[in-house]
Amino acid sequence: MKATLTADSYAQPQTQDSGLWRWLGSTWLVALLVALPVLSVFYLSLFPKENIWSHLADTVLPVYITTTLQLMIGVGVLAVGTGVVTAWLVTMCRFPGKRFFEWALMLPFAVPAYVIAYVYTDLLEYAGPIQSALRDFFGWQTARDYWFPEIRSLGGAILMLSFVLYPYVYLLARASFLEQSNSLRDASRLLGCSPLQSFFRISLPIARPAIAVGLALVSMETINDFGTVDFFAVKSMSAGIYDTWLNMGNLGGSAQIASLMMIFVVILISLERLARARQKQFHSSDRFKALDTFKLSGWKAYSASLACLAPILLGFAIPVLILGKYALGHLDQLDSEDFLTFAGNSFFLSATAALITILIALLLAYSKRLHSQKSLSVAANFSSLGYAMPGAVLAIGVIIPLAAFDNSVDSFMREYFDISTGLLLSGTTFAIIFAYSVRFLAVSTGAVESSLSKVTPTMDMASRSLGMTPMQTLIRVHLPLIRGGIFSAALVVFVDCMKELPATLILRPFNYDTLATFVYQYASDEMLEECSLAALLIVAVGIIPVILLTRTITSTRAED
Repeated sequence: MKATLTADSYAQPQTQDSGLWRWLGSTWLVALLVALPVLSVFYLSLFPKENIWSHLADTVLPVYITTTLQLMIGVGVLAVGTGVVTAWLVTMCRFPGKRFFEWALMLPFAVPAYVIAYVYTDLLEYAGPIQSALRDFFGWQTARDYWFPEIRSLGGAILMLSFVLYPYVYLLARASFLEQSNSLRDASRLLGCSPLQSFFRISLPIARPAIAVGLALVSMETINDFGTVDFFAVKSMSAGIYDTWLNMGNLGGSAQIASLMMIFVVILISLERLARARQKQFHSSDRFKALDTFKLSGWKAYSASLACLAPILLGFAIPVLILGKYALGHLDQLDSEDFLTFAGNSFFLSATAALITILIALLLAYSKRLHSQKSLSVAANFSSLGYAMPGAVLAIGVIIPLAAFDNSVDSFMREYFDISTGLLLSGTTFAIIFAYSVRFLAVSTGAVESSLSKVTPTMDMASRSLGMTPMQTLIRVHLPLIRGGIFSAALVVFVDCMKELPATLILRPFNYDTLATFVYQYASDEMLEECSLAALLIVAVGIIPVILLTRTITSTRAED
Protein backbone atom coordinates (compact mmCIF):
# COMPACT_ATOMS: atom_id res chain seq x y z
CA MET A 1 0.00 0.00 0.00
CA LYS A 2 2.78 2.37 0.89
CA ALA A 3 4.55 1.72 -2.40
CA THR A 4 1.33 2.31 -4.32
CA LEU A 5 0.73 5.65 -2.63
CA THR A 6 4.24 6.77 -3.39
CA ALA A 7 3.90 5.85 -7.05
CA ASP A 8 0.60 7.64 -7.36
CA SER A 9 1.96 10.70 -5.64
CA TYR A 10 4.63 11.01 -8.29
CA ALA A 11 2.38 10.09 -11.21
CA GLN A 12 -0.07 12.90 -10.61
CA PRO A 13 2.43 15.80 -10.82
CA GLN A 14 3.94 14.30 -13.97
CA THR A 15 0.50 14.19 -15.60
CA GLN A 16 -0.19 17.78 -14.62
CA ASP A 17 3.19 18.89 -15.93
CA SER A 18 2.63 17.20 -19.29
CA GLY A 19 -0.80 18.81 -19.53
CA LEU A 20 0.65 22.20 -18.65
CA TRP A 21 3.28 21.95 -21.35
CA ARG A 22 0.67 20.99 -23.95
CA TRP A 23 -1.50 24.02 -23.11
CA LEU A 24 1.53 26.26 -22.81
CA GLY A 25 2.94 25.15 -26.16
CA SER A 26 -0.39 25.57 -27.94
CA THR A 27 -0.97 29.02 -26.47
CA TRP A 28 2.47 30.31 -27.38
CA LEU A 29 2.19 28.86 -30.88
CA VAL A 30 -0.97 30.90 -31.41
CA ALA A 31 0.70 33.98 -29.93
CA LEU A 32 3.67 33.66 -32.28
CA LEU A 33 1.42 33.18 -35.31
CA VAL A 34 -0.48 36.32 -34.37
CA ALA A 35 2.78 38.21 -33.85
CA LEU A 36 4.21 37.02 -37.17
CA PRO A 37 2.64 39.83 -39.24
CA VAL A 38 3.94 42.48 -36.81
CA LEU A 39 7.45 41.04 -36.80
CA SER A 40 7.40 40.74 -40.59
CA VAL A 41 6.48 44.39 -41.05
CA PHE A 42 9.24 45.62 -38.75
CA TYR A 43 11.80 43.27 -40.32
CA LEU A 44 11.06 44.40 -43.87
CA SER A 45 11.04 48.05 -42.82
CA LEU A 46 14.53 47.63 -41.37
CA PHE A 47 15.90 45.55 -44.26
CA PRO A 48 14.05 46.55 -47.45
CA LYS A 49 15.29 45.47 -50.87
CA GLU A 50 15.20 49.07 -52.04
CA ASN A 51 15.41 51.64 -49.26
CA ILE A 52 13.39 54.72 -50.18
CA TRP A 53 12.93 55.99 -46.63
CA SER A 54 14.89 59.19 -47.25
CA HIS A 55 12.84 59.86 -50.38
CA LEU A 56 9.57 59.30 -48.49
CA ALA A 57 10.75 61.50 -45.62
CA ASP A 58 11.62 64.33 -48.01
CA THR A 59 8.43 64.15 -50.08
CA VAL A 60 5.16 62.52 -48.99
CA LEU A 61 5.78 61.31 -45.43
CA PRO A 62 5.32 64.70 -43.73
CA VAL A 63 2.02 65.09 -45.57
CA TYR A 64 0.89 61.60 -44.50
CA ILE A 65 1.75 62.27 -40.86
CA THR A 66 0.21 65.74 -40.72
CA THR A 67 -2.98 64.65 -42.45
CA THR A 68 -3.36 61.59 -40.23
CA LEU A 69 -2.92 63.70 -37.09
CA GLN A 70 -5.47 66.25 -38.31
CA LEU A 71 -7.88 63.45 -39.15
CA MET A 72 -7.48 61.83 -35.73
CA ILE A 73 -7.90 65.09 -33.83
CA GLY A 74 -10.93 66.19 -35.83
CA VAL A 75 -12.72 62.85 -35.61
CA GLY A 76 -11.78 62.46 -31.94
CA VAL A 77 -13.19 65.86 -30.95
CA LEU A 78 -16.48 65.33 -32.79
CA ALA A 79 -16.88 61.72 -31.65
CA VAL A 80 -16.21 62.53 -27.99
CA GLY A 81 -18.49 65.57 -28.05
CA THR A 82 -21.35 63.68 -29.68
CA GLY A 83 -20.91 60.48 -27.71
CA VAL A 84 -20.58 62.03 -24.25
CA VAL A 85 -23.43 64.54 -24.64
CA THR A 86 -25.91 62.00 -26.00
CA ALA A 87 -24.87 59.37 -23.42
CA TRP A 88 -25.46 61.84 -20.59
CA LEU A 89 -28.84 62.94 -21.95
CA VAL A 90 -30.31 59.45 -22.40
CA THR A 91 -28.88 58.27 -19.05
CA MET A 92 -29.71 61.14 -16.70
CA CYS A 93 -32.61 62.99 -18.34
CA ARG A 94 -36.22 62.26 -19.25
CA PHE A 95 -37.45 63.83 -22.47
CA PRO A 96 -39.54 62.86 -25.52
CA GLY A 97 -38.10 59.87 -27.38
CA LYS A 98 -35.60 58.90 -24.67
CA ARG A 99 -36.35 55.15 -24.87
CA PHE A 100 -35.96 55.21 -28.65
CA PHE A 101 -32.72 57.15 -28.54
CA GLU A 102 -31.14 54.76 -26.02
CA TRP A 103 -30.75 52.08 -28.67
CA ALA A 104 -31.08 54.11 -31.88
CA LEU A 105 -27.94 56.11 -31.10
CA MET A 106 -25.98 52.89 -31.67
CA LEU A 107 -27.34 52.36 -35.20
CA PRO A 108 -24.59 54.34 -37.02
CA PHE A 109 -22.20 51.72 -35.65
CA ALA A 110 -23.63 49.34 -38.27
CA VAL A 111 -22.71 51.60 -41.20
CA PRO A 112 -19.15 51.28 -42.59
CA ALA A 113 -17.43 54.63 -42.96
CA TYR A 114 -16.75 54.12 -46.65
CA VAL A 115 -20.44 53.47 -47.33
CA ILE A 116 -21.54 56.71 -45.69
CA ALA A 117 -18.81 58.57 -47.60
CA TYR A 118 -20.14 57.29 -50.91
CA VAL A 119 -23.71 58.21 -50.03
CA TYR A 120 -22.99 61.78 -48.93
CA THR A 121 -20.72 62.39 -51.90
CA ASP A 122 -23.52 61.32 -54.22
CA LEU A 123 -25.89 63.59 -52.28
CA LEU A 124 -23.72 66.70 -51.91
CA GLU A 125 -21.45 66.81 -54.98
CA TYR A 126 -21.96 69.33 -57.80
CA ALA A 127 -24.21 67.03 -59.83
CA GLY A 128 -26.05 65.80 -56.73
CA PRO A 129 -29.67 66.57 -55.87
CA ILE A 130 -28.93 69.25 -53.24
CA GLN A 131 -26.70 71.47 -55.35
CA SER A 132 -28.91 70.89 -58.39
CA ALA A 133 -31.95 72.01 -56.38
CA LEU A 134 -30.10 75.11 -55.16
CA ARG A 135 -29.11 76.08 -58.69
CA ASP A 136 -32.66 75.65 -59.94
CA PHE A 137 -34.14 77.64 -57.04
CA PHE A 138 -31.73 80.57 -57.15
CA GLY A 139 -31.06 80.55 -60.88
CA TRP A 140 -27.33 79.87 -60.55
CA GLN A 141 -25.65 78.60 -63.69
CA THR A 142 -22.18 77.40 -62.66
CA ALA A 143 -20.19 76.64 -59.53
CA ARG A 144 -18.65 80.13 -59.76
CA ASP A 145 -22.02 81.68 -58.95
CA TYR A 146 -22.14 80.31 -55.41
CA TRP A 147 -20.08 78.68 -52.68
CA PHE A 148 -20.72 75.18 -51.40
CA PRO A 149 -18.44 73.19 -49.05
CA GLU A 150 -16.33 70.55 -50.78
CA ILE A 151 -17.33 67.12 -49.55
CA ARG A 152 -14.22 65.42 -50.93
CA SER A 153 -11.81 67.04 -48.52
CA LEU A 154 -10.15 66.49 -45.17
CA GLY A 155 -13.10 68.18 -43.45
CA GLY A 156 -15.51 65.93 -45.29
CA ALA A 157 -13.57 62.82 -44.24
CA ILE A 158 -13.60 64.00 -40.61
CA LEU A 159 -17.38 64.43 -40.71
CA MET A 160 -18.00 61.05 -42.37
CA LEU A 161 -15.85 59.17 -39.89
CA SER A 162 -17.26 60.97 -36.86
CA PHE A 163 -20.83 60.15 -37.99
CA VAL A 164 -20.19 56.40 -37.64
CA LEU A 165 -17.46 56.24 -34.95
CA TYR A 166 -19.06 58.25 -32.13
CA PRO A 167 -20.97 55.11 -30.91
CA TYR A 168 -17.66 53.82 -29.47
CA VAL A 169 -17.62 56.77 -27.07
CA TYR A 170 -21.39 56.72 -26.55
CA LEU A 171 -21.40 53.05 -25.60
CA LEU A 172 -18.60 53.29 -23.05
CA ALA A 173 -19.65 56.66 -21.63
CA ARG A 174 -23.23 55.47 -21.16
CA ALA A 175 -22.03 52.31 -19.41
CA SER A 176 -19.92 54.46 -17.08
CA PHE A 177 -22.76 56.88 -16.31
CA LEU A 178 -25.07 53.96 -15.51
CA GLU A 179 -22.54 52.51 -13.06
CA GLN A 180 -21.98 55.73 -11.14
CA SER A 181 -23.30 56.20 -7.62
CA ASN A 182 -26.40 58.27 -6.91
CA SER A 183 -24.94 59.45 -3.62
CA LEU A 184 -22.11 61.38 -5.28
CA ARG A 185 -24.48 63.31 -7.50
CA ASP A 186 -26.88 63.89 -4.60
CA ALA A 187 -24.02 65.27 -2.50
CA SER A 188 -23.05 67.67 -5.27
CA ARG A 189 -26.65 68.86 -5.56
CA LEU A 190 -26.82 69.45 -1.78
CA LEU A 191 -23.71 71.58 -2.10
CA GLY A 192 -25.49 73.82 -4.58
CA CYS A 193 -24.40 72.36 -7.92
CA SER A 194 -26.83 72.51 -10.81
CA PRO A 195 -27.31 69.37 -12.94
CA LEU A 196 -24.87 70.78 -15.50
CA GLN A 197 -22.28 71.60 -12.83
CA SER A 198 -22.73 68.14 -11.33
CA PHE A 199 -22.04 66.68 -14.77
CA PHE A 200 -18.76 68.58 -15.22
CA ARG A 201 -17.51 68.20 -11.62
CA ILE A 202 -18.66 64.67 -10.75
CA SER A 203 -19.90 62.49 -13.62
CA LEU A 204 -17.46 63.55 -16.33
CA PRO A 205 -14.26 63.09 -14.25
CA ILE A 206 -15.44 59.66 -13.09
CA ALA A 207 -16.27 58.65 -16.68
CA ARG A 208 -12.94 59.89 -18.03
CA PRO A 209 -11.27 56.42 -18.14
CA ALA A 210 -14.17 55.00 -20.18
CA ILE A 211 -14.14 58.01 -22.49
CA ALA A 212 -10.38 57.61 -22.93
CA VAL A 213 -10.89 53.99 -24.03
CA GLY A 214 -13.58 55.08 -26.48
CA LEU A 215 -11.35 57.83 -27.87
CA ALA A 216 -8.50 55.37 -28.34
CA LEU A 217 -10.80 53.01 -30.27
CA VAL A 218 -12.07 55.89 -32.41
CA SER A 219 -8.50 56.97 -33.17
CA MET A 220 -7.43 53.45 -34.11
CA GLU A 221 -10.44 53.03 -36.42
CA THR A 222 -9.63 56.41 -37.96
CA ILE A 223 -6.07 55.32 -38.68
CA ASN A 224 -7.37 52.03 -40.09
CA ASP A 225 -9.83 53.62 -42.51
CA PHE A 226 -8.93 53.34 -46.17
CA GLY A 227 -12.14 53.51 -48.19
CA THR A 228 -13.12 57.01 -47.04
CA VAL A 229 -9.70 58.64 -47.29
CA ASP A 230 -9.03 57.02 -50.65
CA PHE A 231 -12.38 58.15 -52.08
CA PHE A 232 -11.88 61.69 -50.74
CA ALA A 233 -8.22 61.79 -51.90
CA VAL A 234 -7.02 62.45 -48.34
CA LYS A 235 -3.32 61.61 -48.02
CA SER A 236 -3.36 59.65 -44.77
CA MET A 237 -0.83 56.97 -43.86
CA SER A 238 -3.34 54.23 -44.67
CA ALA A 239 -3.72 55.56 -48.21
CA GLY A 240 0.06 56.04 -48.36
CA ILE A 241 0.68 52.34 -47.70
CA TYR A 242 -1.58 51.36 -50.57
CA ASP A 243 -0.08 53.96 -52.90
CA THR A 244 3.55 53.11 -52.09
CA TRP A 245 3.02 49.39 -52.47
CA LEU A 246 0.72 49.05 -55.46
CA ASN A 247 1.35 52.27 -57.38
CA MET A 248 5.06 52.76 -56.67
CA GLY A 249 5.78 49.02 -56.50
CA ASN A 250 7.85 49.24 -53.32
CA LEU A 251 6.80 46.85 -50.59
CA GLY A 252 9.68 47.90 -48.33
CA GLY A 253 8.54 51.53 -48.39
CA SER A 254 5.02 50.43 -47.52
CA ALA A 255 6.38 48.41 -44.61
CA GLN A 256 8.23 51.48 -43.35
CA ILE A 257 5.03 53.55 -43.39
CA ALA A 258 3.23 50.63 -41.78
CA SER A 259 5.81 50.53 -38.98
CA LEU A 260 5.22 54.22 -38.39
CA MET A 261 1.48 53.54 -38.16
CA MET A 262 2.14 50.82 -35.59
CA ILE A 263 4.13 53.32 -33.55
CA PHE A 264 1.13 55.66 -33.71
CA VAL A 265 -1.11 52.88 -32.40
CA VAL A 266 1.30 52.03 -29.56
CA ILE A 267 1.40 55.71 -28.57
CA LEU A 268 -2.40 55.84 -28.58
CA ILE A 269 -2.69 52.77 -26.37
CA SER A 270 -0.01 54.10 -24.01
CA LEU A 271 -1.71 57.48 -23.72
CA GLU A 272 -5.07 55.82 -23.07
CA ARG A 273 -3.62 53.70 -20.26
CA LEU A 274 -1.72 56.67 -18.85
CA ALA A 275 -4.91 58.75 -18.83
CA ARG A 276 -6.64 56.24 -16.57
CA ALA A 277 -3.65 54.83 -14.70
CA ARG A 278 -4.47 56.71 -11.49
CA GLN A 279 -8.21 56.63 -11.98
CA LYS A 280 -9.76 54.06 -9.66
CA GLN A 281 -13.37 53.82 -8.62
CA PHE A 282 -15.32 51.28 -6.62
CA HIS A 283 -18.99 50.41 -6.64
CA SER A 284 -20.92 51.86 -3.74
CA SER A 285 -23.81 50.31 -1.86
CA ASP A 286 -26.39 52.03 -4.10
CA ARG A 287 -24.84 50.69 -7.33
CA PHE A 288 -27.90 48.57 -8.11
CA LYS A 289 -30.53 51.02 -6.95
CA ALA A 290 -32.74 52.73 -9.49
CA LEU A 291 -31.00 55.63 -11.20
CA ASP A 292 -32.31 59.07 -10.28
CA THR A 293 -33.09 61.02 -13.44
CA PHE A 294 -34.60 64.46 -13.88
CA LYS A 295 -37.28 65.54 -16.31
CA LEU A 296 -36.68 68.14 -18.99
CA SER A 297 -39.52 70.33 -20.18
CA GLY A 298 -40.12 73.05 -22.73
CA TRP A 299 -37.31 74.05 -25.05
CA LYS A 300 -34.81 72.00 -23.05
CA ALA A 301 -36.72 68.80 -23.75
CA TYR A 302 -36.98 69.57 -27.48
CA SER A 303 -33.29 70.53 -27.62
CA ALA A 304 -32.33 67.22 -26.00
CA SER A 305 -34.48 65.30 -28.48
CA LEU A 306 -32.94 67.20 -31.39
CA ALA A 307 -29.40 66.65 -30.09
CA CYS A 308 -30.01 62.89 -29.98
CA LEU A 309 -31.92 62.77 -33.27
CA ALA A 310 -29.28 64.57 -35.34
CA PRO A 311 -26.55 61.88 -35.11
CA ILE A 312 -29.09 59.16 -35.94
CA LEU A 313 -30.34 61.03 -38.99
CA LEU A 314 -26.87 61.91 -40.26
CA GLY A 315 -25.15 58.63 -39.44
CA PHE A 316 -27.88 56.12 -40.21
CA ALA A 317 -31.33 57.24 -41.39
CA ILE A 318 -30.30 59.40 -44.36
CA PRO A 319 -27.70 56.96 -45.75
CA VAL A 320 -30.03 53.97 -45.34
CA LEU A 321 -32.98 55.77 -46.96
CA ILE A 322 -30.86 56.78 -49.95
CA LEU A 323 -29.40 53.29 -50.31
CA GLY A 324 -32.88 51.82 -49.96
CA LYS A 325 -34.21 54.08 -52.71
CA TYR A 326 -31.38 53.08 -55.04
CA ALA A 327 -31.67 49.40 -54.11
CA LEU A 328 -35.36 49.28 -55.07
CA GLY A 329 -34.32 49.90 -58.65
CA HIS A 330 -31.79 47.08 -58.61
CA LEU A 331 -33.63 44.25 -56.88
CA ASP A 332 -32.94 42.12 -59.95
CA GLN A 333 -29.40 41.74 -58.58
CA LEU A 334 -30.78 39.25 -56.08
CA ASP A 335 -30.97 36.80 -58.98
CA SER A 336 -27.61 37.84 -60.39
CA GLU A 337 -24.93 35.19 -60.29
CA ASP A 338 -22.20 37.75 -59.62
CA PHE A 339 -24.03 39.33 -56.68
CA LEU A 340 -24.75 35.96 -55.12
CA THR A 341 -21.09 35.01 -55.57
CA PHE A 342 -19.88 38.19 -53.85
CA ALA A 343 -22.33 37.68 -50.99
CA GLY A 344 -21.30 34.03 -50.71
CA ASN A 345 -17.63 35.01 -50.60
CA SER A 346 -18.30 37.52 -47.83
CA PHE A 347 -20.33 35.08 -45.76
CA PHE A 348 -17.80 32.26 -46.25
CA LEU A 349 -14.77 34.36 -45.26
CA SER A 350 -16.54 35.97 -42.32
CA ALA A 351 -18.03 32.74 -40.99
CA THR A 352 -14.73 30.87 -41.31
CA ALA A 353 -12.80 33.62 -39.53
CA ALA A 354 -15.44 33.78 -36.79
CA LEU A 355 -15.21 30.01 -36.23
CA ILE A 356 -11.40 30.06 -36.13
CA THR A 357 -11.26 32.98 -33.69
CA ILE A 358 -13.77 31.28 -31.39
CA LEU A 359 -11.76 28.04 -31.34
CA ILE A 360 -8.52 29.91 -30.65
CA ALA A 361 -10.21 32.07 -28.01
CA LEU A 362 -11.44 28.93 -26.24
CA LEU A 363 -7.90 27.55 -26.28
CA LEU A 364 -6.42 30.74 -24.83
CA ALA A 365 -9.11 31.39 -22.23
CA TYR A 366 -9.35 27.78 -21.05
CA SER A 367 -5.59 27.37 -20.79
CA LYS A 368 -5.48 30.39 -18.47
CA ARG A 369 -8.31 28.89 -16.43
CA LEU A 370 -6.60 25.51 -16.06
CA HIS A 371 -3.12 26.76 -15.21
CA SER A 372 -2.38 29.98 -13.37
CA GLN A 373 0.95 30.44 -15.08
CA LYS A 374 2.10 33.98 -15.81
CA SER A 375 3.54 32.88 -19.15
CA LEU A 376 0.07 31.73 -20.25
CA SER A 377 -1.41 35.12 -19.41
CA VAL A 378 1.40 36.86 -21.26
CA ALA A 379 0.87 34.67 -24.33
CA ALA A 380 -2.90 35.21 -24.27
CA ASN A 381 -2.49 38.98 -23.97
CA PHE A 382 0.13 38.92 -26.72
CA SER A 383 -2.40 37.21 -28.97
CA SER A 384 -4.65 40.26 -28.74
CA LEU A 385 -2.05 42.44 -30.44
CA GLY A 386 -3.62 42.00 -33.87
CA TYR A 387 -6.66 44.12 -33.03
CA ALA A 388 -4.41 47.17 -32.72
CA MET A 389 -3.05 46.64 -36.25
CA PRO A 390 -4.68 48.71 -39.02
CA GLY A 391 -5.96 46.60 -41.90
CA ALA A 392 -3.42 47.92 -44.40
CA VAL A 393 -0.55 47.19 -41.98
CA LEU A 394 -1.91 43.72 -41.31
CA ALA A 395 -2.13 43.01 -45.04
CA ILE A 396 1.57 43.75 -45.49
CA GLY A 397 2.45 41.71 -42.41
CA VAL A 398 0.52 38.72 -43.76
CA ILE A 399 1.74 38.84 -47.35
CA ILE A 400 5.46 38.94 -46.42
CA PRO A 401 5.76 35.55 -44.63
CA LEU A 402 3.22 33.85 -46.88
CA ALA A 403 5.02 35.01 -50.03
CA ALA A 404 8.34 33.89 -48.56
CA PHE A 405 6.87 30.46 -47.85
CA ASP A 406 5.40 30.16 -51.35
CA ASN A 407 8.66 31.20 -53.01
CA SER A 408 10.67 28.75 -50.91
CA VAL A 409 8.40 25.82 -51.72
CA ASP A 410 8.29 26.77 -55.40
CA SER A 411 12.10 27.01 -55.60
CA PHE A 412 12.51 23.65 -53.89
CA MET A 413 9.99 21.94 -56.19
CA ARG A 414 11.54 23.51 -59.29
CA GLU A 415 15.07 22.46 -58.32
CA TYR A 416 14.35 18.87 -57.36
CA PHE A 417 11.19 17.93 -59.26
CA ASP A 418 11.00 20.53 -62.05
CA ILE A 419 7.49 21.45 -60.90
CA SER A 420 6.16 24.93 -60.21
CA THR A 421 3.76 25.05 -57.27
CA GLY A 422 2.78 28.69 -57.78
CA LEU A 423 0.95 30.51 -55.01
CA LEU A 424 -0.06 28.15 -52.23
CA LEU A 425 -0.98 30.59 -49.46
CA SER A 426 -0.45 34.19 -50.61
CA GLY A 427 -3.00 35.39 -53.12
CA THR A 428 -5.57 32.91 -51.80
CA THR A 429 -8.51 33.02 -49.43
CA PHE A 430 -6.22 31.56 -46.76
CA ALA A 431 -4.39 34.90 -46.59
CA ILE A 432 -7.66 36.82 -46.03
CA ILE A 433 -8.91 34.40 -43.38
CA PHE A 434 -5.55 34.50 -41.60
CA ALA A 435 -5.63 38.32 -41.60
CA TYR A 436 -9.22 38.39 -40.31
CA SER A 437 -8.37 35.90 -37.56
CA VAL A 438 -5.34 37.86 -36.40
CA ARG A 439 -7.15 41.19 -36.43
CA PHE A 440 -10.32 40.14 -34.63
CA LEU A 441 -9.02 37.44 -32.29
CA ALA A 442 -9.03 39.94 -29.41
CA VAL A 443 -12.80 40.38 -29.78
CA SER A 444 -13.46 36.67 -29.38
CA THR A 445 -10.91 36.22 -26.61
CA GLY A 446 -12.36 39.03 -24.52
CA ALA A 447 -15.91 37.72 -24.81
CA VAL A 448 -14.98 34.08 -24.09
CA GLU A 449 -12.80 35.02 -21.11
CA SER A 450 -15.59 37.15 -19.70
CA SER A 451 -18.08 34.29 -20.03
CA LEU A 452 -15.73 31.69 -18.57
CA SER A 453 -14.94 33.90 -15.58
CA LYS A 454 -18.61 33.75 -14.57
CA VAL A 455 -18.54 29.94 -14.30
CA THR A 456 -17.74 28.97 -10.71
CA PRO A 457 -14.59 26.84 -10.22
CA THR A 458 -16.65 24.30 -8.31
CA MET A 459 -18.08 23.17 -11.66
CA ASP A 460 -14.56 22.16 -12.74
CA MET A 461 -13.95 20.37 -9.46
CA ALA A 462 -17.21 18.45 -9.70
CA SER A 463 -16.57 17.31 -13.28
CA ARG A 464 -13.01 16.25 -12.48
CA SER A 465 -14.20 14.31 -9.44
CA LEU A 466 -16.51 12.40 -11.80
CA GLY A 467 -13.51 11.34 -13.88
CA MET A 468 -13.74 13.85 -16.72
CA THR A 469 -10.60 15.12 -18.43
CA PRO A 470 -10.08 18.89 -18.90
CA MET A 471 -11.21 18.61 -22.52
CA GLN A 472 -14.35 16.68 -21.57
CA THR A 473 -15.07 19.30 -18.91
CA LEU A 474 -14.78 22.05 -21.50
CA ILE A 475 -17.08 20.30 -23.98
CA ARG A 476 -19.72 18.94 -21.60
CA VAL A 477 -19.76 21.57 -18.85
CA HIS A 478 -18.36 24.92 -19.97
CA LEU A 479 -19.53 25.15 -23.58
CA PRO A 480 -23.25 24.78 -22.74
CA LEU A 481 -22.89 27.43 -20.01
CA ILE A 482 -21.05 30.00 -22.12
CA ARG A 483 -22.76 29.42 -25.47
CA GLY A 484 -24.41 32.84 -25.25
CA GLY A 485 -21.07 34.62 -24.95
CA ILE A 486 -19.60 32.48 -27.72
CA PHE A 487 -22.50 33.29 -30.03
CA SER A 488 -22.21 37.02 -29.34
CA ALA A 489 -18.46 36.99 -29.96
CA ALA A 490 -18.84 35.03 -33.20
CA LEU A 491 -21.53 37.44 -34.37
CA VAL A 492 -19.42 40.55 -33.70
CA VAL A 493 -16.40 39.03 -35.47
CA PHE A 494 -18.60 38.00 -38.40
CA VAL A 495 -19.92 41.53 -38.83
CA ASP A 496 -16.47 43.10 -38.47
CA CYS A 497 -15.14 40.79 -41.18
CA MET A 498 -18.05 41.66 -43.45
CA LYS A 499 -17.13 45.36 -43.19
CA GLU A 500 -13.33 45.00 -43.38
CA LEU A 501 -12.03 46.67 -46.55
CA PRO A 502 -8.25 47.45 -46.52
CA ALA A 503 -7.00 43.93 -45.76
CA THR A 504 -9.55 42.36 -48.10
CA LEU A 505 -8.71 44.72 -50.93
CA ILE A 506 -4.99 44.01 -50.73
CA LEU A 507 -5.00 40.26 -49.97
CA ARG A 508 -7.88 38.99 -52.12
CA PRO A 509 -7.13 36.58 -54.97
CA PHE A 510 -7.36 37.77 -58.56
CA ASN A 511 -10.98 38.34 -59.64
CA TYR A 512 -12.20 37.48 -56.14
CA ASP A 513 -14.62 40.02 -54.70
CA THR A 514 -16.62 40.37 -51.53
CA LEU A 515 -19.52 42.70 -50.84
CA ALA A 516 -17.10 45.26 -49.38
CA THR A 517 -14.74 45.26 -52.37
CA PHE A 518 -17.71 45.22 -54.76
CA VAL A 519 -19.13 48.35 -53.12
CA TYR A 520 -15.71 50.01 -53.11
CA GLN A 521 -15.07 49.39 -56.80
CA TYR A 522 -18.47 50.56 -58.05
CA ALA A 523 -18.76 53.54 -55.72
CA SER A 524 -15.24 54.66 -56.64
CA ASP A 525 -16.38 54.72 -60.27
CA GLU A 526 -19.36 56.94 -59.35
CA MET A 527 -21.79 54.01 -59.69
CA LEU A 528 -23.34 53.99 -56.23
CA GLU A 529 -26.77 52.89 -57.44
CA GLU A 530 -25.35 49.66 -58.86
CA CYS A 531 -23.78 48.67 -55.54
CA SER A 532 -26.50 50.07 -53.24
CA LEU A 533 -28.05 46.66 -52.57
CA ALA A 534 -24.69 45.22 -51.50
CA ALA A 535 -24.03 48.22 -49.23
CA LEU A 536 -27.49 47.89 -47.70
CA LEU A 537 -26.86 44.21 -46.99
CA ILE A 538 -23.64 45.05 -45.13
CA VAL A 539 -25.51 47.61 -43.04
CA ALA A 540 -28.37 45.19 -42.32
CA VAL A 541 -25.99 42.52 -41.05
CA GLY A 542 -24.28 45.10 -38.84
CA ILE A 543 -27.51 46.01 -37.03
CA ILE A 544 -27.68 42.65 -35.21
CA PRO A 545 -24.70 43.15 -32.84
CA VAL A 546 -25.83 46.74 -32.29
CA ILE A 547 -29.07 45.45 -30.78
CA LEU A 548 -27.20 42.95 -28.60
CA LEU A 549 -24.79 45.60 -27.31
CA THR A 550 -27.61 48.01 -26.54
CA ARG A 551 -29.56 45.42 -24.57
CA THR A 552 -26.47 44.48 -22.58
CA ILE A 553 -25.71 48.06 -21.56
CA THR A 554 -29.31 49.06 -20.81
CA SER A 555 -29.89 46.03 -18.57
CA THR A 556 -27.06 46.99 -16.20
CA ARG A 557 -29.21 49.37 -14.19
CA ALA A 558 -32.83 50.22 -13.58
CA GLU A 559 -34.18 53.75 -13.72
CA ASP A 560 -36.79 55.50 -11.68
